[in-house]
Amino acid sequence: MAHGPAPRTRRIGEQIRRDLAELIRAELRDPRLTLVSTTSVEVSRDLAYARIYVTAVCEPAARAELVAELNRAAPLLRRELGRRLRTRTVPKLEFRYDETVERGARLSALIDAAVAADAERHHADAGPEENE
Repeated sequence: MAHGPAPRTRRIGEQIRRDLAELIRAELRDPRLTLVSTTSVEVSRDLAYARIYVTAVCEPAARAELVAELNRAAPLLRRELGRRLRTRTVPKLEFRYDETVERGARLSALIDAAVAADAERHHADAGPEENE
């Protein structure tokens, strides 16, 4: 049976998420990264790896370059993170784009369109005698 992350790894993941948000804003001078938001962090049980999910307000074509830039800056961010964390090891960082926000917005738009179409169809089926 699969379980969620252990309380310690979840706590460390949250600390990494908070620290990275601050470090990206303060340490990286790339103006494209100013609108990056860290949505979640998955830390391995042995704290060797951390997968960081980010979103940004940008064109879909720019997302891959944004993630590539963050992955290029990962060694610097890992070093700075090591100065802040109180752990023996600092995880190797891997950045990925989090598509759940866009996927949720698309699903919400589809649901709204379906509800509007259903209401329109119901209104048309009711006929003029029920509208009076």
